[in-house]
Amino acid sequence: MQTAPRLPDGTPFPTLYYLTCPKLNSLVSTLEGGGLMKEQQERLATDADLAAAYQRAHESYLAERDAIESLGTQVTAGGMPVRVKCLHVHVAHALAKGPGVNPMGDEALALLGEQGLWPAGECSAS
Repeated sequence: MQTAPRLPDGTPFPTLYYLTCPKLNSLVSTLEGGGLMKEQQERLATDADLAAAYQRAHESYLAERDAIESLGTQVTAGGMPVRVKCLHVHVAHALAKGPGVNPMGDEALALLGEQGLWPAGECSAS
């Protein structure tokens, strides 16, 4: 689900995408609890290609949000582009934009797919 960049009272709200599928939310929480974000964060410091892809995800996210309404900030969501802070945001972004846009979300979805957990069938993958 995509949300507006401001709350009804005008408060900036930089997160555009949310997972609305309870099953997928639970699966992503399991990945977070299993340490995937920590592993991804560590790889950002040593993998230049991953860091560059994550930077591009941040820039794409920022451009999309600013096309709706600029918040006058470079803050996007999920810790981009230097931290991995919320895997749910990255998975939602990956689902909304498709493969190749958000490497952290793509990786999480691939892991769930390898485990036979996604697509789960209980929710739409869009």
